[in-house]
Amino acid sequence: MSLFLLTFGLLILIVAAMAVGMIVQKKSMASSCGGLGAVGIDKACDCDDPCDKRKKRMAKEQAWKENQIL
Repeated sequence: MSLFLLTFGLLILIVAAMAVGMIVQKKSMASSCGGLGAVGIDKACDCDDPCDKRKKRMAKEQAWKENQIL
């Protein structure tokens, strides 16, 4: 049982160290395959005319990007 607890503790320590590393580097998670851009899709919503809810969210995201300090 002590070997299990030691192994589990080591695993938790490694995961915590990886999480701290991601936070310190200020990087976002990214896939290795390139995501939707790799298959030619520029945006998640591929509609020509998005709905009102989507337009509000896009305007909010754009305002946030314009006011971003970084």
